[in-house]
Amino acid sequence: MSVENSSAPNFLYNQIREELEQAGGGTIVTRFPPEPNGFLHIGHAKSIWVNFGLAEHFGGKCNLRFDDTNPEKEDQRFIDAIKEDITWLGYQWNGEERYASSYFEQLYAWAQYLVREGKAYVDDLDAETMREYRGTLTEPGRNSPYRERGVEENLDLLERMRVGEFPEGAKVLRAKIDMASPNINLRDPVLYRIRHADHHQAGDAWKIYPAYDFAHGQSDAIEGITHSICTLEFEDHRPLYNWFLDNLPVPARPRQIEFARMNINYTVTSKRKLKLLVDSGVVNGWDDPRMPTVAGLRRRGYTPASLRKLCEMTGVARSSGVVDIHMMYHAIRSDLEENALRAMCVMKPLKVVLTNLPEGHEEIIEVSSHPARDDMGTRKLPLTREIWIDQDDFMIDPPKKFFRLAPEKEVRLRNAYVIRCDEVITDDAGNPIELRCSVDLDTLGKMPEGRKVKGVIHWVSADHGVPVEVRNYDNLFLDEAPDRDKEKDFLEHLNPESLEVVQGIGEPSLADAAPETRFQFERIGYFCADRWDHGKDGKLVFNRTVSLKDGWAKAQKKG
Repeated sequence: MSVENSSAPNFLYNQIREELEQAGGGTIVTRFPPEPNGFLHIGHAKSIWVNFGLAEHFGGKCNLRFDDTNPEKEDQRFIDAIKEDITWLGYQWNGEERYASSYFEQLYAWAQYLVREGKAYVDDLDAETMREYRGTLTEPGRNSPYRERGVEENLDLLERMRVGEFPEGAKVLRAKIDMASPNINLRDPVLYRIRHADHHQAGDAWKIYPAYDFAHGQSDAIEGITHSICTLEFEDHRPLYNWFLDNLPVPARPRQIEFARMNINYTVTSKRKLKLLVDSGVVNGWDDPRMPTVAGLRRRGYTPASLRKLCEMTGVARSSGVVDIHMMYHAIRSDLEENALRAMCVMKPLKVVLTNLPEGHEEIIEVSSHPARDDMGTRKLPLTREIWIDQDDFMIDPPKKFFRLAPEKEVRLRNAYVIRCDEVITDDAGNPIELRCSVDLDTLGKMPEGRKVKGVIHWVSADHGVPVEVRNYDNLFLDEAPDRDKEKDFLEHLNPESLEVVQGIGEPSLADAAPETRFQFERIGYFCADRWDHGKDGKLVFNRTVSLKDGWAKAQKKG
């Protein structure tokens, strides 16, 4: 699938283009290497857009490789979800998906190679002591007392670690680099840890597992990756990435280049924190529409095109920044304004009786399903003597510029006639419970003669309207940087009103909506038929994607 604008000129594009020009041509191979320990989030979507987009633009390939080196946190359901997300976003990886675990034998052989070369050793220090020996940003580390073990002893211990002779934490394999390096990542990093855990791909074949830093670059080399495009947090790891390539007989030499990840305010994208939200029941799973996961955004009603547009709008940068969440809202509004079907839905029903229509009156008004898209067809709106309007569209004592319905005032029913409120029936507390109105039957598609009617309100037939459950989603956090204060629990910033469930009444056409069909509920916002709950047991469920108002776009115009 073509990914529009994904390779608009940026520093990555320019660097790769210059390299290819200097080399007289060639192709590139990139990769997207997620860890299967959670669902993909919006930051991953940006990395997918970058890696697949660069490969497509330069006529290359992009591999999907699961960096599955931590079996205790990984699961097949995450693998399945990641594959589904990438496909839904519109991308196809090169060949079959790949796994770092497929290279475990080769990685182990290279670990043995480093031991034989005197560049790796088995260390018996426990984790806490090892951290003490590592030093700080201002103080160099100290050599482990086990650093000078002989080659044969190290090889023997390493093999015994592999077969499970030692308990977890008893020993690790470390690279022998430089404990005084100003880059802490080069202070004898761990290559292998003992873990007595079954692996979702390798089963119980291994009792030791490679560290991410050791597996990542070598997996790139095995696959012939030309460009390892990473986010900025890996910049300090690049010297270690290159050290392994320099000191191992690898078949290829990938080049690591970093770019700034996409951070959006009012969200968190740490997998640990996202998992906490799921495990603690704050949200209803990884694909809860309030989550910044690709699956959550999909369920909320976001489209692949809107997420690609967001990536295009935010661009590719060298330095970190935070994207205003309203830019994301603008991206989806722009898409849905052009592509979402129209429908009417009353959230807070107030009964209206059209008194000059006879009992049993039923009139079918055929209207466009999209005001600018003839290809979307039409829908039928039944007008009956009794209809529902929204409570917010009526006031007994309105202010001067209230252009909706009020006693002795007129308003137009959307796509239908002008009506006038003649009588208000209230409960004992004075709240309106029914309006009695008259219809001007000479106003279908035209203004009443001699009168100016400014207001237009939506409505649904009381006889034919369908019950709908509307889930109004808002930001999950009230603070624009919920995890900014490391001394404070980010959960303290949760928005208690991030989900409001409303039992409304929709026009009849909504009864036929398939899951994931997107609508503009006229005058309200954009909504999506829920991916899982919609249609179950006849229940119609719609998730609010975004409101109609686009504050970000207005701010851009003012700027």
